[in-house]
Amino acid sequence: MHASARQELLTIRDLIRYAVSRMTAGRVVFGHGSDNAYDEAVYLVLHALHLPPDTLDPFMDARVLREECERVLELVERRVKERLPAAYLTNEAWLQGHRFFIDERVIVPRSPISELLGVGLSPWLGDDSNVTRALDMCTGSGCLAILTALMYPDAHVDAVDISADALDVARRNVDDYGLGDRLSLHKADLFDGLPAAQYDLIVCNPPYVNSTSMAALPNEYRHEPQLALAGGDDGMDLVRLILRGCAQRLQDDGLLVLEIGHERLNFEIAFPDLEPIWLETEGTTDQIMALTRDQLLAATL
Repeated sequence: MHASARQELLTIRDLIRYAVSRMTAGRVVFGHGSDNAYDEAVYLVLHALHLPPDTLDPFMDARVLREECERVLELVERRVKERLPAAYLTNEAWLQGHRFFIDERVIVPRSPISELLGVGLSPWLGDDSNVTRALDMCTGSGCLAILTALMYPDAHVDAVDISADALDVARRNVDDYGLGDRLSLHKADLFDGLPAAQYDLIVCNPPYVNSTSMAALPNEYRHEPQLALAGGDDGMDLVRLILRGCAQRLQDDGLLVLEIGHERLNFEIAFPDLEPIWLETEGTTDQIMALTRDQLLAATL
């Protein structure tokens, strides 16, 4: 198949069209950074050809070399046959214009919390300069911790994960951004093992997928560490522990920003007396919440 394709696929436009057709016919599942075949095809082609990921038009009709065509076809075939998310094929993921190193030791970064961190949380948190200490729980690749540190340049950020493998990936990303002097990584089980500190801001994208949804995950998602996805029968196993421990770790006017994906109903059943502020992003209306210390102290958790 590659030999035939090499003779017929001459330009970047040809390669993108072929990749869209191949992924559509192969019924691949999206959701790890793109939600459609065209966007993912453009990303894979530009990556394979070492072209800027945000510059396509000037190159659409550029001719490709045989070895360049081979690189693209190899990526597309692996995407279809192995059902690997694109980020694992390219060892990178992009959030808010920032590149992060990624491999199968961590889930693919895609949290919409990143969008909120890109514009700041000042409407709910007060002046950005008030954030001097922040915590990213279940940090994985460290991307949200890094975005937090970039958004709040006066803050020291702690980032915690129970997975040593994930922290190895996070450490590489922290080093890439030169943030080692004010971003500390901790191997800990949620709050157990963290330094004694109170935070102006806690962000958390925990495992929250309920057991029924876990059993139905497409193959693409099964390449990700299950430890970072599975949230128990109702998806709230770790959320319960996080909410119970957050109040004593927040400053008086501190804020928790928590992602729960599509588990709002299960959240409301589990915590009927909590009324969070639901934070909207471009693609979500009820997947991320903000909770104050006072709310957490007053609730039955």
